[in-house]
Amino acid sequence: MKTGIHPEYRSVVYRDRNADFAFLTRSTEASTRTIDWTDGTTYPVIDVQISAASHPFWTGRSRVLDTAGRIEKFRAKYAKFAK
Repeated sequence: MKTGIHPEYRSVVYRDRNADFAFLTRSTEASTRTIDWTDGTTYPVIDVQISAASHPFWTGRSRVLDTAGRIEKFRAKYAKFAK
């Protein structure tokens, strides 16, 4: 690999403020904000709008869509071309 062209790979905290959820991982993403983690170390923090803790699919709060109505609408729309 070439030296000097790759971003720094470091520990960062991703935080979902909507769900009050944060996790420590490694990333090349940079941030000027920091947070004190439970191990006593200060890490850069990256705030995200949605995570597995707040996404409706993963939390079980997802909506059920009326797919039967969509299928019937599709069939009615393209029935004239089926001749």
